[in-house]
Amino acid sequence: MTLGRKPVKRCAAMDVTNPSITDYPPLLDANDPPLFEVINRRGNASVFLLCCHAGRSIPRELGDLGLNDEDRARHISWDIGAAEVTREISQLLDAPAMLANYSRLVIDLNRLPGAYDSIPGFSDKTGIPGNGDLNDGDRTRRLDGIFWPYHNAAADAYAEHCERVADAAMVTIHSFTPRLNGGTLRHWDAGILWNRDARLARPMIDFLRKAGLCVGDNEPYSGRKHGFSLNYHAGDAGRPHLAIEVRQDLIDTPEGVARWSTLLADALTEVLRADG
Repeated sequence: MTLGRKPVKRCAAMDVTNPSITDYPPLLDANDPPLFEVINRRGNASVFLLCCHAGRSIPRELGDLGLNDEDRARHISWDIGAAEVTREISQLLDAPAMLANYSRLVIDLNRLPGAYDSIPGFSDKTGIPGNGDLNDGDRTRRLDGIFWPYHNAAADAYAEHCERVADAAMVTIHSFTPRLNGGTLRHWDAGILWNRDARLARPMIDFLRKAGLCVGDNEPYSGRKHGFSLNYHAGDAGRPHLAIEVRQDLIDTPEGVARWSTLLADALTEVLRADG
């Protein structure tokens, strides 16, 4: 299984109109949505927000991946509520944020390239016809057209922020389903994910639990298994980081988004202040 070509460091403005970095034709064209959106780029908070599953766009060339409208609107395609929460926290904290526009069904930006769930054939018991029988060229085009340009741009934006705000933390925002594959109940209100560095994770968990919430420590997912973005951009460089997962049914309304955005912004403010 191909991992694509070695990522090439390029400016964030490259992407969809420039020639592919491989011999394969580019996946995206000028009529496709942009890869990502950066908001509040000059924000002064000591945190940089990343939302890898914010959108559910699919390149025009790939059609609908063989899915109906209902399936493309489900959690298998994106993290419901995560984009709205990211935007609100960005405003509340004056933090820069980067939001991905393409569905994780095209390629998951928070998975290691080549992993079984990087370009999933099934998700939550649902087959993804457009991801069947892919060859190395198909996978490489998704890596070179979406995955690496997104992460190169995120690296540029985060590095730029760290030059202005020393020791700025990387925080990724996600949401999870109330039930696993429609079955097992997930009782957590939220989860905090981390890998080797618990500087921010431990106090964040403590703060939210003291607020009366049921908070998972590396639950319902483990940052040791599903933390590509954190490790790639912050963990491997020794920068402070954590991932926040909020249960989707708590942030699928404007009221829920407002409540959780304020709660998480307050928590991050206290934790980052204590961390110094």
